[in-house]
Amino acid sequence: MLLPLLAAAREFPLPLPGNDAVGQPTSVTSRFEDTLSDLARNHDIGYLEISEANPGVDPWLPGEGLEIVLPTQFLLPPGPREGIVINLAELRLYFYPKGENRVITYPLGIGREGWETPTGVTRVVGKKANPTWTPPESIRQEHLEMGDPLPAVVAAGPNNPLGAFAIYMALPGYLLHGTNKPFGVGMRVSHGCIRLYPEDIERLFPRIPINTPIRIINEPYKLGWIDGALYLEAHQPLSEQRLDRGIDTALLEQALNAAIGERRPFIDQSSLMEAALTHNGMPVRISLRR
Repeated sequence: MLLPLLAAAREFPLPLPGNDAVGQPTSVTSRFEDTLSDLARNHDIGYLEISEANPGVDPWLPGEGLEIVLPTQFLLPPGPREGIVINLAELRLYFYPKGENRVITYPLGIGREGWETPTGVTRVVGKKANPTWTPPESIRQEHLEMGDPLPAVVAAGPNNPLGAFAIYMALPGYLLHGTNKPFGVGMRVSHGCIRLYPEDIERLFPRIPINTPIRIINEPYKLGWIDGALYLEAHQPLSEQRLDRGIDTALLEQALNAAIGERRPFIDQSSLMEAALTHNGMPVRISLRR
């Protein structure tokens, strides 16, 4: 069976001053044989991203001729636009190549509940093609209890969970790497490491210098400006931080105040709350025209 061609990396010039978005929202018409997981990988987005953008769509059998929304417009994460920025709530990485005035973004798989990927500031300390994997004792014990014992060292090759490329961080035990299970990209499935589609880590690997700074954040509510209007891009908070009411109002207010700064836009409260509640991962205008 011939597989569809995989999409090229999402690489954009940085927006002009006063603007915070890159890309444009797009859509695709599904074929009978498509799944949301297939469409996500073909368009270099994650599984949860495409699922949240298309509520009510059967992920395994969308059906033929259905318009599938692709969340391919992104508000850049808050903070400095340098090095690598990883937003856990968004399950997405942003890379700002030094001196190139551009940003490259990829979907991610991150640590599941109980094996959370930590936030913080770190840096790249090493890179290796065709890495071996030395599983920690805790992971070996988990696999043993499931009847799937692991060797002390997993050799490079198709059975290695690190895939073909690994980027080592100064956070002991945490890596950016490929995967031999690409369906897990865009979900929380790892033991804390950060995994990318095999084709994405292959593109990223040669472009990352040693000592590249890495900032890992957890921001479910990103706000930014597009042509003088304020937009909100909401993602569902991670499960261990999720509140019964569906919105972390304190965190949302904090993000809103940081984005507004000295400006005083008129906020459309109904648009704000709808975007935060639906958390479809796409920028939604929340400011009114004066």
